[in-house]
Amino acid sequence: MGGFDEYDRYDGLGLAELVRKKEVKPIELVEEAIRRIEMLNPKLNAVIEKMYDHARQTAEGDLPDGPFKGVPFLLKDSLSTFFAGAPTRAGSRFLHNFVPDHDCELVRRFKAAGLITLGKTNVPEFTLLPVTEPELFGPTRNPWDLGRTSGGSSGGAAAAVAARIVPIAHGNDGGGSIRIPASCCGIFGLKPTRGRNPMGPDYGEIWHGLVCDHVLTRSVRDSAAMLDAISGPDAGAPYYAPPPSRPFLDEVNTDLGRLRIAFTPKPFLGDVVHEDCLKGLEATVQLCKELGHEMVEAAPEVDGKAFARAFVTMLTGELRADIEEFETLLGRKARPGDFEAGTWVLVLLGREITAADLSKAIRVLQRSARQIGRFFEEYDVLLTPTLASPPLTHGALQPTSVERFMMKALGKIKAGSLLSALGGVDTIAEKAFEFIPYTPLFNATGQPAMSVPLYWNEEGLPIGMHFVGRYGNEATLFRLAGQLERAKPWFDRKPSLCEKVG
Repeated sequence: MGGFDEYDRYDGLGLAELVRKKEVKPIELVEEAIRRIEMLNPKLNAVIEKMYDHARQTAEGDLPDGPFKGVPFLLKDSLSTFFAGAPTRAGSRFLHNFVPDHDCELVRRFKAAGLITLGKTNVPEFTLLPVTEPELFGPTRNPWDLGRTSGGSSGGAAAAVAARIVPIAHGNDGGGSIRIPASCCGIFGLKPTRGRNPMGPDYGEIWHGLVCDHVLTRSVRDSAAMLDAISGPDAGAPYYAPPPSRPFLDEVNTDLGRLRIAFTPKPFLGDVVHEDCLKGLEATVQLCKELGHEMVEAAPEVDGKAFARAFVTMLTGELRADIEEFETLLGRKARPGDFEAGTWVLVLLGREITAADLSKAIRVLQRSARQIGRFFEEYDVLLTPTLASPPLTHGALQPTSVERFMMKALGKIKAGSLLSALGGVDTIAEKAFEFIPYTPLFNATGQPAMSVPLYWNEEGLPIGMHFVGRYGNEATLFRLAGQLERAKPWFDRKPSLCEKVG
């Protein structure tokens, strides 16, 4: 194979098959992935922690005989995903020296699947934003246009997969953080059902059950096979997703039949949807019709403002809890200078939230989930655009210089009560969901949902389409995704950035 130029012609399962047939060695795959990181990462800033020595040692050792044996992999630098001996920073200066002494259960399962971790990927501070632009490491750039965001919070992971650095990378999703960057980077991203994948031993649930982990991939079958490899409850899990009747990988090529698919251009949480996203939706509706599905324009009724307010209230409470836990682990108090100004504002708001405020917010989220659940009694799948616009330019969601000055001033005087009185939660909620008006609802419901790369605009930017399935029914989504992948393939479509790589 001479330098292994064929590396990016294969998905993860394809590379593992080459390893099994002894046509390539794991160390060759690792060296190729390292070469690509060194060549592309200076432009992308996707990988912020390099673990080359670990990867080489693992590749030369006795690898588990899992479905992805010998396949290069990247881990998201999130709070919940501990890898023993590797720093966990979550994009924050506050955690700069935190190194866990154990693997979380998910990492153990990734290793058992045969994956070789080469490093950790960039995230926004505390994985809070739908763009990856932390002050600590700087922005991750979109392979399709370096002036635009790769999305967030799994933006580093998505950029690395889209740029063919690795075929698979870890992500997690509490409001769209797998699906958002999948849309921005033109790859496949599925958020599983709540409780499908493990969060132990350090967490029972995160964000009151809204967060779940999985991967971003170029092929549908890699996502399905990975879910087979890592799913299932771990000890003490508070949720248990209904077990599948057969492997998810089998679903990808299974006949789908005729689905009843609802679709809507109406944003649930924001106000405006870009024309390109509407064009993508229209083209996808037509494609689904041609594939034989019944398409009905319909949407669940949701009080978007109440949902957004409840979501942000919950988030500020969880952020405060995270920081107080890490104060104990690190043995020092958090200070405003340890955080970005916007993060510290959320911490201050979290300090003003009472137990009753949090309980009422969770009840709003749960009632919304009940309403949406009733909607899915009539439809198999719901289709929307993944996002309200194509990938944003860098800095579009960052506070202005005046706003940043005010945030820092309020942070220094610990003006949480003033922020609360000024309607801080409502103000943040209104801005937060303009870009992501579709995805967060389905973290509250716990339903599986996926972003599928089915449309590119005239500028050559990817625009994902968002499909939501019934609770516990990833099988239908994988069948549909496999059908869409065959009807409108995207695997060989790649950014010009990658043309000279190998």
